[in-house]
Amino acid sequence: MTNINFENMEFITTVAEPKRFLRSALPCIAIAGKSNVGKSSLINSLSGRKSLAKVGKKPGKTANINYYLADRKVYLADLPGYGYAKVEQREKERWAGLMEEFFSAKDTFSAGILLVDARHASGQNDKTMCELFLRSGKPFFVVANKADKLDRKDKKEYISFLQSELQLPEEVILMAYSAKNGYGRSELISYLQKFL
Repeated sequence: MTNINFENMEFITTVAEPKRFLRSALPCIAIAGKSNVGKSSLINSLSGRKSLAKVGKKPGKTANINYYLADRKVYLADLPGYGYAKVEQREKERWAGLMEEFFSAKDTFSAGILLVDARHASGQNDKTMCELFLRSGKPFFVVANKADKLDRKDKKEYISFLQSELQLPEEVILMAYSAKNGYGRSELISYLQKFL
């Protein structure tokens, strides 16, 4: 178990092509999710800062892979958001190619977070991303963001529904989270530190 202070985090670089993927002896957490699911907000929540990662007013802001370094011990890779219809097809194909290269390489990440929206059922893109994580053989977590919109009973029911919908192996951890109010933050950090 690695003790990491996620509040000691800094932006490192942005990458638009596979040859520039960061490859380091340090572990890397890949964060994937739909364009408007709150990946940048999750990074800000983990860091305890409001504007470390830029939160776009429009979906599709993260077109490249943005790397952050936490406590000089672990990288976070904010992957391009998917599923935003208004992005040009050529750009969607570029993103898809970038993701295929990222997930097929052996040394690009150590663990992953798939961020989904706690208010909605998962779509085909989320299921495809689950398959990419599963094929990689790396541990990953499914984190249902925006859980502040749900009461306790609804949170439990949604997590159970998600387990069934995504057909995940039992070892994959699913949890509710709110980047807005910090619900689940300490739990997620604890999980991550066990796998790094």
